[in-house]
Amino acid sequence: MRDDTPDETRRVHLGRIFDEDAELYDRARPGYPPELFDDLMEVAGTGPGCRVLEVGAGTGKATLPLAERGCRITAVELGADMAAVARRNLAGFEAVEIVTADFETWPLPEEPFDAVVSATAFHWIDPAVRMAKAADALRAGGALAVVATQHVAGGSEGFFVEVQDCYEHFDPATPPGLRLPAAADVDTSDHADEVARSGRFGPVDFRRYEWDLTYTTAEYLAVLRTYSGHRALPPQAREGLLGCIAGLIDRRYGGRVTKRYLTELRVSRTAPALR
Repeated sequence: MRDDTPDETRRVHLGRIFDEDAELYDRARPGYPPELFDDLMEVAGTGPGCRVLEVGAGTGKATLPLAERGCRITAVELGADMAAVARRNLAGFEAVEIVTADFETWPLPEEPFDAVVSATAFHWIDPAVRMAKAADALRAGGALAVVATQHVAGGSEGFFVEVQDCYEHFDPATPPGLRLPAAADVDTSDHADEVARSGRFGPVDFRRYEWDLTYTTAEYLAVLRTYSGHRALPPQAREGLLGCIAGLIDRRYGGRVTKRYLTELRVSRTAPALR
């Protein structure tokens, strides 16, 4: 099961649920590996003066590193509370504008952008709209950069096997025997297929980053409370699930677990202008 392919019947509902606790999201969610932004500058040109449209900015987890690299950013965020936190986090950057709107209906400005960036958000945008509108927003030769994050095998591997029992007990939608995939087994070629079907972009340049993050019990529960699937559970089931997970971490793993993330950068460019 991929972490960037939501059930289409629940995509709109789950995509709006993050705004329920923007402050928790900002505190608990990790950012992105610094080398991703170095590669982004190399392959998408997101350096000083680059005009960037960010789609689904959240609380600014990717906006801030881009702003620190000198980009001029218009960041579109659907959630009003998330956008408010992003404005606070980016208050020191005059070249950053946070717009509260849904990308699908937001009117594009007349001046095209050098890059469209979407970090752990592009999969929440209507698939019938996202590629064409991103292309419409870009200048000739501009770059679409999509960042996706997957949960993969690694870190405290025993915990992620054992915790399956908690999920199967409290969330009946959990597939029996579900296991995290190895990073090498995560196939994201469907993004390249979507790009190709759009007819608006060239080939996709993929870059991957595996990284580990260690959480205390409280920190891990906090990050779980930011995931849309967990938030969408009935309250009693959600609290039962989190209690089961907390007990497992404290009892069997000394109050700390390490989670492995796979972050993928996917960059494609529009056709250059004809001379």
